[in-house]
Amino acid sequence: MYRFDPTISSVVEGEGEPQRSLSTDEPAEGPLSGEQLAGIQRYWQADNYLTVGQIYLQDNPLRREPLRPEHIKPRLLGHWGTSPGLSFVYAHLNRLIREHDADVIYLAGPGHGGPAVLANVYLEGTYSEVYPDVSQDVAGMRRLFRQFSTPGGVPSHVSVPTPGSIHEGGELGYVLAHAFGAAFDNPDLLVAAVVGDGEAETGPLEGSWKSISFLNPARDGAVLPILHLNGYKIANPTVLGRSSDDEIRDLLEGHGYEVHFVEGDAPPAVHQAFAATLDACHESIRAIQRHGHENGVSGRSCWPAIVLRTPKGWTGPDEVGGLPVEGTFRAHQLPLSNVRSDPEQLAMLEKWMRSYHPEELFDEEGRLIPELAAHVPRGDHRMGASPHANGGRVLEDLELPDFRGYALEVEKPAAGRHESTRCLGALLRDTFARNARQRNFRLFCPDEINSNRLGAVFEVENRCFVGPTIPNDDHVSHDGRVFEVLSEHLCEGWLEGYLLSGRHGLYASYEAFAMISASMTVQHTKWLEEAINLPWREPVASLNILLSSTAWRNDHNGFSHQGPGLIDVMLSKRGTVARIYLPPDANSLLSVTDHCLRSRNYVNLIVIDKQPQPQWLDMEAAIAHAAAGASAWGWASNVPEGEEPDVVLGCAGDIPTLETVAAAQWLREHAPELKVRVVNVVDLMTLFPREFHPHGMDETRFAELFTADKPIVFAFHGYQRALHEIVHGHVDVDRFHVRGFKEQGTTTTPFDMVVLNGMSRYHLAAEVLRRCARQREDRTPTLISECEAEIARATAYSREHFEDPSEIRDWTWTP
Repeated sequence: MYRFDPTISSVVEGEGEPQRSLSTDEPAEGPLSGEQLAGIQRYWQADNYLTVGQIYLQDNPLRREPLRPEHIKPRLLGHWGTSPGLSFVYAHLNRLIREHDADVIYLAGPGHGGPAVLANVYLEGTYSEVYPDVSQDVAGMRRLFRQFSTPGGVPSHVSVPTPGSIHEGGELGYVLAHAFGAAFDNPDLLVAAVVGDGEAETGPLEGSWKSISFLNPARDGAVLPILHLNGYKIANPTVLGRSSDDEIRDLLEGHGYEVHFVEGDAPPAVHQAFAATLDACHESIRAIQRHGHENGVSGRSCWPAIVLRTPKGWTGPDEVGGLPVEGTFRAHQLPLSNVRSDPEQLAMLEKWMRSYHPEELFDEEGRLIPELAAHVPRGDHRMGASPHANGGRVLEDLELPDFRGYALEVEKPAAGRHESTRCLGALLRDTFARNARQRNFRLFCPDEINSNRLGAVFEVENRCFVGPTIPNDDHVSHDGRVFEVLSEHLCEGWLEGYLLSGRHGLYASYEAFAMISASMTVQHTKWLEEAINLPWREPVASLNILLSSTAWRNDHNGFSHQGPGLIDVMLSKRGTVARIYLPPDANSLLSVTDHCLRSRNYVNLIVIDKQPQPQWLDMEAAIAHAAAGASAWGWASNVPEGEEPDVVLGCAGDIPTLETVAAAQWLREHAPELKVRVVNVVDLMTLFPREFHPHGMDETRFAELFTADKPIVFAFHGYQRALHEIVHGHVDVDRFHVRGFKEQGTTTTPFDMVVLNGMSRYHLAAEVLRRCARQREDRTPTLISECEAEIARATAYSREHFEDPSEIRDWTWTP
């Protein structure tokens, strides 16, 4: 057995590997008594036995008879390499919880270690309480083994069905962000976050070390990062695994941590060293928090972090087929990959499992023996049973003000222009004030609160920062509840951890840059899609994402800031969870946001720009419109009651709405014989057929709005293809002629942006003329030419004057 000696960081000439030294048997001295040491070692052996059993066995769980090929699963799936390290940490945290009556949750960054965490929540009894058929006996152990990574069973990652988890381990990089999110406003909670050395190479994780600059020890819980270095990813060495202790210490101390190293491969010595380190870290955390409570916060605390170096695949086979396995990349997944067909490997598996002495760990019924069961915390102190890891159990309703009180007066459509998100800022301000006692609401944004016109929140709240502050800072304090950090990953990750541990919040971002964290949004959506199928997982507050500074009005920033792609991402998710709202004005935004903040188990995407825009609906009309999801706007149409239109002008999104209503007015003036109906969509999911989304329309409702056979010219905020995807399945959808963002952009004027993408009022009007059979053929070319001339005039004007013509810039609806 070899271990990396970080004090020797040179490379042996000609070998290309860091120099290594043989481990030696060291005296097992430390805080654990002999009895405690033996107990924790045997408990860890039980964890490892169950882990190996899940990966390999479908029968004979306690090996009451010699292993035979039919006892082995036909398809071997799972990851052994990280699992013993994860179980090692879990077992030691159990001791800490028992001795200090601590509230701890466990987040496993190396999500491939799913069988290890499953083994632990099974041993502590939580798993059998949640899933009674996986009982704590031989039959239950057999089910535990058979369900792992098999059809109809459980995933190989630490995932939604795993009690105690708030963190899907399949996509790496988010464990620290989720951990800190869970710790914010949870003063009694300790979040143990195991960071894998492969995960430590990801950008989101590297950024997450900075989270301690936002952790307030006087009101928040604590995060204990445990950087687990076993040296390898799936095939390659890891950067930090090959780094010296000094290099790692410099890295983490530079981020503000007090670094503790534990390393080795001799279990007794490593147990003692880790126990002593864990005790020291816990005392350091409590001292920091006591100081914060007694003296307030004067700057960033130096929180502890542990660096644990143990071999990959620890306690597994040393070598297979003449090649080293333990401590190498070969231990990452299956140390023995041909057990069912290779008698030699079958014998090696038998020997491996026998090395844990299961007959000394489990009784004849298959239950953990009492002296080892005594190592398990009780009740909700078990990490798998913690209510903080099933956030709906501790969730309090958000106390929201009446959103009607923030309404804009709208005497007639488009009579004035206002910044819609500024009204939302006032609502959020008072939401903070009403929930100050509960401390269960936060706003997360990448340095864009004021830019997105949400700055009213600073009338009652500050930006959170526990680092040094100076007089020139604007609303920055140690106890602020608004997070502004220039990392979309951190904003979303913190909020996800905050929600899954039982609180509420909103993530606001420039539209284009929400794509940076789009994969996190996808993973959270997948989490909720599975969670709603588990009765024991209580509903949590929805993930609410506000996208402002949208593609259509990022004309000053240019092409890099112009991208509505998150809509496409969310459209691919299940209708049980995904929601997309495109409010056209302030009152609609207020109504939609109130609904979203009250909702549970959804991912709500709200898209609206921050710039001054026409206000179309009074509050009562906006409420009715939001409830319906889509409505015909009679005031913008010219269809007599009881008659069908010749054409439908549809729209979804604030700028598409403006251009659509302006197109309807132009057609009324230049082609008054055409009967045009304007339909506005605020809940994008209502356009789905009913069978594809719970908000979707049946064919009767669809025909009421869009007719059964008339052409539809639709202006859409996002990519055209997305709209076509949504309406697929309705009657005769070839009638839809969609204009939207087609990846054309630059630094230009607002009107030139819609021109570049073919979605201007004149493009829409010309499309109507082309598609409407009732229009006189002799007039159509002339009117289309007029539209093209208007486009050319506006383009030339913007090039000459650097702004749009006044008749476009100052356009208002004329009844």
